[in-house]
Amino acid sequence: MTRKKKRLTLILSAFVVLGGATGLVLYALRDNIVFFYTPSEVAAKDLAPGTRVRIGGLVKKGTVVHDGTTVHFVVTDGKDDVAVTFKGQLPDLFREGQGVVADGALSASGMMASNVLAKHDERYMPREVAAALKKQGVWQEGAKGGAVRAATE
Repeated sequence: MTRKKKRLTLILSAFVVLGGATGLVLYALRDNIVFFYTPSEVAAKDLAPGTRVRIGGLVKKGTVVHDGTTVHFVVTDGKDDVAVTFKGQLPDLFREGQGVVADGALSASGMMASNVLAKHDERYMPREVAAALKKQGVWQEGAKGGAVRAATE
């Protein structure tokens, strides 16, 4: 075998090994690549307690309860709900009826959140949350191009 063929063989085998390693990593991370799940997706997956997830949706009206530094609230997508418990300081824009993404571990009674992200202005909603809410018939486009929540209560 000539030097040129040996070099070509080495390069091709390096690409095969690199491609295989990339495929294995993507296969192992297939459920963790998603930025967040809606409450309906969490209910459908039937995840075990202790599983770390991100849940996105709206803070259900009338569910925010402050207990010292602990806050209890419910995240909904209009179809299913997930109870969330968070210890710490919530973002300034956190309130009922607004979009939120909670990151944490599932428990038998809901979710223990380690981080809570709130929307940043009147018109922002993560694309995936808005799509899930539109699919459920809860979210509609407003007359001026901004998104507004449909009356579901």
